[in-house]
Amino acid sequence: MQPRSSNDERVTSSVLIFLAGSRMGQTLSEPVTDKESACCQNEHLKVGSSSMQGWRINMEDSHCHILSLPDDPGTAFLAVYDGHGGAKVAQYAGANLHKFIIKQPEYETGNIEEALRKGFLALDQAMLAEESLRDEMAGSTAIVVLIKNDTLYCANVGDSRAIACVAGREESLSNDHKPSYPSEKRRIRAAGGWVESNRVNGNLALSRALGDFVFKRNESKSAEEQVVTALPDVEVRTVTPEWEFVLLACDGIWDVMGRSEVCDFVRLRLSTGMEPEVICEELMTRCLAPDCHMGGLGCDNMTVVLACFLHGESFSQLVAKCARPAVRPVDELACNFNSFLAPQISSHWICQSQRTHAQLPKFFL
Repeated sequence: MQPRSSNDERVTSSVLIFLAGSRMGQTLSEPVTDKESACCQNEHLKVGSSSMQGWRINMEDSHCHILSLPDDPGTAFLAVYDGHGGAKVAQYAGANLHKFIIKQPEYETGNIEEALRKGFLALDQAMLAEESLRDEMAGSTAIVVLIKNDTLYCANVGDSRAIACVAGREESLSNDHKPSYPSEKRRIRAAGGWVESNRVNGNLALSRALGDFVFKRNESKSAEEQVVTALPDVEVRTVTPEWEFVLLACDGIWDVMGRSEVCDFVRLRLSTGMEPEVICEELMTRCLAPDCHMGGLGCDNMTVVLACFLHGESFSQLVAKCARPAVRPVDELACNFNSFLAPQISSHWICQSQRTHAQLPKFFL
């Protein structure tokens, strides 16, 4: 592991956890563009990360990447936490969520999906029991990727996102949780809340989050049924040799760039041999607004974790793989082939009444 800065970092073995902290005064006239970056590697993954405060008064993000969990060697854990209303919840999650997940009985029996769900909720309950956290008007998103035995699990609450690049194609690993979504709105209303201006009770722009305990006080509802819940959605994928990388980031990135755009941005730079943490830095610089007059886009804290799949090979072999053209699915090729041929058929044959069906070449029939 090669951390590139030491502010607010705790480094142990193959574990790297970044705790968010306040670094500025009350106002910012210029963005804070200093980046805290790090990298680590084993035979399976080469990981880089970076975070930047940007235009915000405080840095409220947290993140971690653990190549091999101490209590489950060989299992990797990656996460980004985007705090709001303060850094404490994101800090606590960054230091502890992986511990709560691995302690669940379901983890021992191999039901990793349920262990993730219960781990998120257990962490939330633990914070509620902490005197220093229960009255905090703060919360955090969480986007988590756990890789165990060539199976990838992605769990999330909020609007931080994860994507994968498979043979050059972007594959989404998470979905945002917004109050305006019908299923989220139904739960919010059933728990006594409402949605106004696409915000929970006119306040919170997320419908699921860690913390935010002011929205979790309906004693007649379970933790999963609260106005705002910490219950994550979980996606499961099988990691094959075609998998090139996964990327996790907060909405400071996704508000500015789309998923496929980010995928192409990263893959292009990997194809030149650029180090993962440097790619994270360049991605944040690309998303940083030149000023704060763009409706807030590019003005948020930014955090990125990029994990490159080595599959037991060298990084240079991944570089060569990323230099190849993306492999397009057969159905996409067929769709594009048909869309190209249709106007040709229409203009050259079908619209010419003199020609008969029998005159069409056999491959059009």
